[in-house]
Amino acid sequence: MRCCASLPEYYCLAVITGASAGIGAAIAHRFAAAGAAVALLGRRSGLLDDLAATLRAEHSAEVLPVAVDVAGPAALTAAASTIRATLGRPDLVVANAGVMLGAPFDEADTAEWDQMIDVNLRGLPATGRVFIADLLAAAEAGRVADLVNLGSTAAEVIFADYPVYGATKAAVTQLTRNLRASLGPRGVRVRSVDPAFAVTELGSDMTHEATRVGLDEMRSAITTITAEHVADAITFSVAVPGRVDIAELTVVPTELG
Repeated sequence: MRCCASLPEYYCLAVITGASAGIGAAIAHRFAAAGAAVALLGRRSGLLDDLAATLRAEHSAEVLPVAVDVAGPAALTAAASTIRATLGRPDLVVANAGVMLGAPFDEADTAEWDQMIDVNLRGLPATGRVFIADLLAAAEAGRVADLVNLGSTAAEVIFADYPVYGATKAAVTQLTRNLRASLGPRGVRVRSVDPAFAVTELGSDMTHEATRVGLDEMRSAITTITAEHVADAITFSVAVPGRVDIAELTVVPTELG
């Protein structure tokens, strides 16, 4: 397993959840190009395999695609064991997997609430938990270790038709702050990265048509950011010197002010 040349001397293996498309795939490109081995976690095995092939061809990267639903604790634990056996122990984990399903509170399909709670509230902390021993080991060995949680500006800003989504992302913010307090003194940097109006497939599968159309209209009304812009911000945040933790990073279109 090789270590990155252009991210500081630290990173050998990056684990990315929600890696099959969007921000996760863009992050994988950034880290693979920088020289890290990359483990790609996601539900859609075909897209993961295609991305792995692209990363190998374009960056000569060492890549392991692992099809897994982060909302399943046993499957996530098994995926972590596969990664350790194949690539080694990660020193960088990006908990990117997330679901955004909006609707007015009184019209929402509550099954969509369950889906967001399973992925955003259960899957994200489960990801950190299953890899935390690896990150602590990296820190104890004198390397920089990072846990990056993908949040959203919906944690702080009111979007009336996204009450449960906003609640799950507010939980991510509070979780990350507490993890930073407990893990920072042990050498693991923890941060949240909160995008706004990034054009990805996030939200495309919501069943409430009016809310889905409204999202498209909001995105088309401004000059939005892309998954690649968010990946650039995340890459910057992990590349700063080890004594520095960019604790919370908000990534928004300039037009929003």
